[in-house]
Amino acid sequence: MDQQREKIDFDVLFVGGGPACLSGAIKLMQLAKKDNISIEVALIEKGAEIGSHALSGAVLNPIALQELIPDFIEKGCPVEKVVKGDEFVFLAKTGYFKVPFTPRQMHNKGFYIISLSKFTKWLGEIALELGINIFPGFAGKEVLYDDNGKTVTGIRTGDKGLGKDGAPKGNFEPGIDLMAKVTVFGEGARGSLMQDLAKKLDIYSGKMPQVYETGIKEVIQLPENNYFSSSDANDIHTLGYPLGFDTPGGGFIYEMKDNKVTVGFLAGLSYDDPMFDLYDEFIKFKSHPFVAQIIKDGKVLQQGARTVSTGGYYTMPKLFVNGALFTGGAAAFQNTPALKGIHVSMKSGMLAAEAVIKAFEENSFNAETLSYFQTLFDKSPIKEEMLEGRNFAQALGRKGLIKFVHLGAQYFTKGRGIIDGMNTEEDCTTLKPLKAGGETATTETKKITFDGTLYVDKLTGVYLSKTMHREDQPCHLIVRDTDICVNECYEKFKSPCTRFCPGDVYAIETDEKTGKRKLKLNFSNCLHCKTCDIKDPYRNIKWTCPEGGEGPGYTMV
Repeated sequence: MDQQREKIDFDVLFVGGGPACLSGAIKLMQLAKKDNISIEVALIEKGAEIGSHALSGAVLNPIALQELIPDFIEKGCPVEKVVKGDEFVFLAKTGYFKVPFTPRQMHNKGFYIISLSKFTKWLGEIALELGINIFPGFAGKEVLYDDNGKTVTGIRTGDKGLGKDGAPKGNFEPGIDLMAKVTVFGEGARGSLMQDLAKKLDIYSGKMPQVYETGIKEVIQLPENNYFSSSDANDIHTLGYPLGFDTPGGGFIYEMKDNKVTVGFLAGLSYDDPMFDLYDEFIKFKSHPFVAQIIKDGKVLQQGARTVSTGGYYTMPKLFVNGALFTGGAAAFQNTPALKGIHVSMKSGMLAAEAVIKAFEENSFNAETLSYFQTLFDKSPIKEEMLEGRNFAQALGRKGLIKFVHLGAQYFTKGRGIIDGMNTEEDCTTLKPLKAGGETATTETKKITFDGTLYVDKLTGVYLSKTMHREDQPCHLIVRDTDICVNECYEKFKSPCTRFCPGDVYAIETDEKTGKRKLKLNFSNCLHCKTCDIKDPYRNIKWTCPEGGEGPGYTMV
């Protein structure tokens, strides 16, 4: 669409309102003030507000926060609880036992249980006080380059007010070109702009494929007299049922203030059973006797889902190019063995800020100058954390008990293990074709009773996530060839998109008279988790940003 677009110039542009970009922007302003550098900084976020698309467990290691904002408690940091004790629990189908040994990476006593949506909102308020221009409701739709296509010069935000056919409506507003000397990308896992950058600038050359887990999380209101009233632990992690030993993942249960609890479940997208339904597994987890006793008489207040990049050090992209840096989950900053990404994402943004200041001091914004970010990372403690988990996801992806041999070796060799640089496959390649009869042997048929209060179905979960999209806009889920969906994918895998999507976006409808199948997209249900973009076995689905300000409306997850 050939439109006259407004162009706004900034010195630095942060793309994404998560902990990486917010921490980076805050650190940048702190450094600029210290060095008496005048700098114009902007941050865009596709959610309607800072925090409305932020979801995590979350236990926060406060090391980066203490460095960034030493008086964070006095400044009103929204801490839910302090971890008073850890529990590591193995779940069998009906029983359980508490593992007497908790891995050192998961020793969380003294750390903080937080809501990431509340935490990022608070960081946003601090950023505003420092003079950062924050633009919620603006989705980055396109990366802008100079004439030679080798230097990032900014991003273009998405158009607003398009009809279903893509034509402008009466309230049409063209996207804005936000230009910057340095653009810092922190979109989170599977960022759409990062994928476009990868094609253009080959930032993943020589890297292992990124792998992911998808997590579903709920905040549940408990009665006043509940499990945590007498428990010595308020930070609980589980493994085993319902995933068994072949699929990476597990559950977490964290106490929150005001008699609330956060309950979450993650599964690695390396699973091979096309009949696997992530939401069903989540409900099975909640229904297990150990979990059920904790959440008894509770009521789900909010639900959400997102993917996590778990591949670790060997899957990280090149961190710098001409005019741009890559931070946070978008660049695979994650301490996978510790199940923590917030503090490493924050620190990555803070290191990026140091590199940006150096670039302004030298008045040079090319890759050579910005490579200082890599130098800082190589000297930082978060590299040590990343190295310790460099083969962790790859070991978890192995089938059966052999994975524990690899994990044990890694534990005692600080990450190296038996094989350093363990190979892995892209998640979209791991599904096995269905056996005759339409189901794999591992499929467990189980009737799940939804009561609408403590156990809610997918559509109720979408409602509780406060997800909203204008339905008369172009669909942001691009299915390249629907014939593949209703024919080849249906016959071979029974349309796994209808199961791996936690928002019930995808459905296959069959005409009763002709038997002809049709793909139906309920894109207004989309939770922006991007599982479809990752797991589709034909790479036939591309997730793109919808109109800015739409999607989930998280306030407590």
